[in-house]
Amino acid sequence: MDFDYHVLARYYPLLLEGLGMTVLVTIVAVVGGAAIGLVICAGRLSRRRPFRLASRAYIGFFRTTPEMVLIFWIYFCLPPLLEIRLSAFWSGALALTVVTGAYLAEVFRAGIQSLPIGQFHAARALGLRRYQEWGLVILPQAVRRMLPAFMAYLTELLKNTALLSAIGVAELAYQASTLGADTFRYMEFLSAVAVIFFAVIYPISLASRSLEQRLRARVA
Repeated sequence: MDFDYHVLARYYPLLLEGLGMTVLVTIVAVVGGAAIGLVICAGRLSRRRPFRLASRAYIGFFRTTPEMVLIFWIYFCLPPLLEIRLSAFWSGALALTVVTGAYLAEVFRAGIQSLPIGQFHAARALGLRRYQEWGLVILPQAVRRMLPAFMAYLTELLKNTALLSAIGVAELAYQASTLGADTFRYMEFLSAVAVIFFAVIYPISLASRSLEQRLRARVA
């Protein structure tokens, strides 16, 4: 079978729409997941045992549950249980958001705990208040240490958006599958999806590695 570039030229607007949906789902999951992650991270670092246990339970559950199972459960089971209507988009976005929250909670915790204990002592010795200690001393340094791991997870999240095609979310993989079924040109559309994902994800991976190398050089 010959590769037909004309098919891609004819239908590329639909692929771009799918890419836009992929990016939108990713943004929703990152923003919501970061908010959840901060709360769960605070629980993990709390001195109160119930908060620590609850946070560990959340992280353990959502990091070990397959994303596909969670997507199907939220899409098919959650609406009847809560007696609500939930679209395919929001079902998928919610599933990826709660998983992202679990992973980012560990990223945030690792970034904070990687700081030397002397940074905390120095901030307190200066008489800074709690919010000043975290806002001016701890978080600016921790964020720099978190970035490589955060960007590495971002690449995984972008790939996981393809799972939402199983419930009909019109992201990139869904559009390619639909167009392939309509035109019987799966090779062209699936190859295009692979190239698009590579073009989006590979630069992020390179940036993540570069940041990690710079961080190691500074620490050394």
